[in-house]
Amino acid sequence: MHPPSKNADAFHWGSSAYNVQAKAHGILFSMSNRELWQNALVQIELGTSEASFRTWFRNTDITGRDAGTVHVAVPSKIVKEWLMEKHHKLIMKALRGLDSSIRTVEYAVHRGASAPSERKLPRPQPTENSALDLGSLYIDKRDNLNPRYTFETFVVGPFNELAHAAAKAILERPGLTYNPLFVYGSTGHGKTHLIQAVGNYFKKGHANKKVLYVTSERFSIDYINAVRAGHANNFKDQYRQYDVLIMDDVQFIANTEKTQEELFHLFNAMRDNNKQIVFSSDKHPALLLGLEDRLKGRFGAGMIAEIPEPDMESRIAIIRAKLEQHGFSIPDDIVQYIAENLRGNIRELEGVLNMIVCKSQLKGKTVSQADVRALIKHNVKPNRGVSVDEVVRRIASYYDVPEKSIYEKTRKKEVVKPRQIIMYMLREEFSVSYPSIGEKLGGRDHTTVIHSCEKIKEEIKTNPSLDQELEHIRTLIHA
Repeated sequence: MHPPSKNADAFHWGSSAYNVQAKAHGILFSMSNRELWQNALVQIELGTSEASFRTWFRNTDITGRDAGTVHVAVPSKIVKEWLMEKHHKLIMKALRGLDSSIRTVEYAVHRGASAPSERKLPRPQPTENSALDLGSLYIDKRDNLNPRYTFETFVVGPFNELAHAAAKAILERPGLTYNPLFVYGSTGHGKTHLIQAVGNYFKKGHANKKVLYVTSERFSIDYINAVRAGHANNFKDQYRQYDVLIMDDVQFIANTEKTQEELFHLFNAMRDNNKQIVFSSDKHPALLLGLEDRLKGRFGAGMIAEIPEPDMESRIAIIRAKLEQHGFSIPDDIVQYIAENLRGNIRELEGVLNMIVCKSQLKGKTVSQADVRALIKHNVKPNRGVSVDEVVRRIASYYDVPEKSIYEKTRKKEVVKPRQIIMYMLREEFSVSYPSIGEKLGGRDHTTVIHSCEKIKEEIKTNPSLDQELEHIRTLIHA
């Protein structure tokens, strides 16, 4: 049945706008299951992160509807449990926005289903000459960029959304937006991939821009050699010719007075000419000991973004993305096991996945969970993971203060010290980001967390009893 012609402009298949129009004219209209789910997925994708959507909503579909209940087919038990616990409200909101008669959603595992959702992730197909394009596999010695590090291969999740958004922003207005961009985080969190993706973007799409990726160690060696050879001016000219300079691991020039001075002048020359500068480090610039204040000030003049430890959802997304790059697949329960037992370092995760692929190819069959457990046990340091709530509970108990007082805005002395120690432990023992700590502990600003951590660090130097307390607490936390 067709809607009245006067409403033709308002008619969209599956849209809530048409449902309203249909009801107003007494028209009974019902979308097919496929149309309902595809329209719902559009709303769901807007309400969640790219990593979450790619991980949990592909290979899903509606298999039936009856008496206000929608039956959603999912590919595995893991996906079923995650959708029920984490995304049920979002799914209900999207479906009810399309059909107000929907009252509930039930999820069922359909392993043998063909996964009718059309929003599958395309697998990259090799081009006709890809086997001959060996040059694309190697690092270009002229700019030191690794061609594998692109935005297309960078998995975005809640843990790195800010850094990713900042990196994408400078592509539009290089030298003007976020100059410099300073990305920091622990080893293996994806800093190098992200900052090199910036370089590869300009290299590919802006042939007129000269790009250089360099480690701070290489920069320092180049400077020392130039000075010794009497070519200091040549060194200056060499580095100032670039339109985009990307410097990795800037923490290694701490305590190198002359190198820092040269970087300071290079920074000023490039920024004055609206040339883009990108830095990475393992710490926030304010916490880099031995780094001159004038450099810290300039690092903070643009945008500082942290890449903390990837959350569980992001680790699953990263695992699946890496497996897709290998053209390989493993059961969902093994993906879940790997994500639960490999935290923090994405490089370790990649190493284990490479071993799994190799072992599977040697055996001629998919590895078992026991095989994966053995690989992790013999090749990865034991996981020290523990929840934030558990850390709060144990430390609050140690100091005999109510657990809820840690989250409150109170400034009572008996609460302030345990709260500062909790912040310190979350940062030092588990590498939780400053903003995340502040959010978890009552919505505090990240600067408050930084101040608390630094206060404990300084007090340790002069208070042996506090150092002893912290050792006892570490034992409690890791018990």
